Amino acid sequence: MKVSSRAHYGLRAMTQLAGAHGRGLLSLADIARNELLPLPYLEQLVGELRRAGLVEGVRGLHGGYRLTRRPDQISVGAIYRVLEGAIAPVECTAEDYLPHSCEREDGCLSRSVWTRVRDSITQVLDSTTLDDLCRADSSYAIAPLIAVESIQGLHAVGKDGCLKTP
Repeated sequence: MKVSSRAHYGLRAMTQLAGAHGRGLLSLADIARNELLPLPYLEQLVGELRRAGLVEGVRGLHGGYRLTRRPDQISVGAIYRVLEGAIAPVECTAEDYLPHSCEREDGCLSRSVWTRVRDSITQVLDSTTLDDLCRADSSYAIAPLIAVESIQGLHAVGKDGCLKTP
């Protein structure tokens, strides 16, 4: 299974906001620069996260974005659902699936594995918070306002999307 760039980039942006939580606002330009993301695409994603109530924006000269809740109160699953919709590896495992919509439903031998896959993915995403991601490895930390020029190549970005401090 493959996660789309929407969910991946959106989660990376949210880890940046998690790192700045309680320390002020972040501009989308700073997030885009730190995470090497296209700003127009990031604007779209953050707009959806704002409409869902996960982030809020402040206008003005010193404006920017921040989380609406503490990082330990926002799950990866909540972010994923905003940007991707329901977790469903195949149509018949979706929350809005109408029973017997598929003519093969009664004799389908593979549906049970896809249901288990959905349940496993849901459990991992819903039990992992932004705080968990940013604390996953003590050698990683969010550094939301590091200038791109100071980053020593892509190795400065951890697998979790957080910037690795030297």
